[in-house]
Amino acid sequence: MAALFGSRVRKLRTAAGMTQAELGRKTHVVSTRITQVERSSGAKPTLPLARALDNALDADDLLVELWPYVYRETFPDWSRAFMAYSARAESIRQYAAHVVPGLLQTESYARAVLSVGRSLRGEEQLEERITARMERQERLAGPDRPEVWAVLDEAVLMRPVGGRDVMRDQLSRLLEAAESSSVTVQVLPFDHGAHDLLGGSMTVLTMADDTEAVYLEGADYGQLIEEPAEVKRHSVIYDRLRAVALPPKMSLDMIRCVMEGNHRGVSLPSRSERRRLAQEQLQQSGGGRLRGGGGRIPRRRARP
Repeated sequence: MAALFGSRVRKLRTAAGMTQAELGRKTHVVSTRITQVERSSGAKPTLPLARALDNALDADDLLVELWPYVYRETFPDWSRAFMAYSARAESIRQYAAHVVPGLLQTESYARAVLSVGRSLRGEEQLEERITARMERQERLAGPDRPEVWAVLDEAVLMRPVGGRDVMRDQLSRLLEAAESSSVTVQVLPFDHGAHDLLGGSMTVLTMADDTEAVYLEGADYGQLIEEPAEVKRHSVIYDRLRAVALPPKMSLDMIRCVMEGNHRGVSLPSRSERRRLAQEQLQQSGGGRLRGGGGRIPRRRARP
């Protein structure tokens, strides 16, 4: 796949009448880096470089969509399709059952998470996975940043992944990320009890043309769902879960209390009170009402 990626770059560059040096200047890398990409030698292209090449060569997202497959030896099969979709999604709605979503992880937390698992095959692969994860986060600061809505199970806050210091920094990162107009964080407390997503995490991805896909993930598996009826069913499940989670402001208060070691001091409202508070906060932020049947909430576009 690295060779295929490189051949596509070479063909597109040649068709555009550009030299390697000219393409290097357009993408802010030296010409020898373009040579490495085209010959699939040296370091694999990063996601920012794939985007830069795509833009410079008017590739219509071809290179961005190929990029995850260049790392086919780094990532298991079931995660690569998700990476390709999420790189193009305008809206990313996630329920995280066990760990903080990758887009919101600190590097130390990501290292602790990625260091375990049966698919890991060594230190070099671990470093590639960490680098790729950190590079994907760069999109959150760019002009095409997606709207991210993350519902975290309370277990995500309470499990000290990487140790207490790493976890404290990670909770601080969540609070910092939630200051962005394009990121919303909610917490689903333990007292909610059973729900439709027990045992696994879910991500709903919405593209620019409003098509959607759903990604279900466990410790050693992942499944991308594209069939419209199934996508709709899972999307409704997500919206219902979002409706019963703590409202965003109260969720941040809980995260702050856990970070400060005062989790037992958190006073939780009743579920009906949570729903009322959530409706008020969504209206204040320009969102739509949470309908009783779990209907969709109109998306807020990320501000440029």
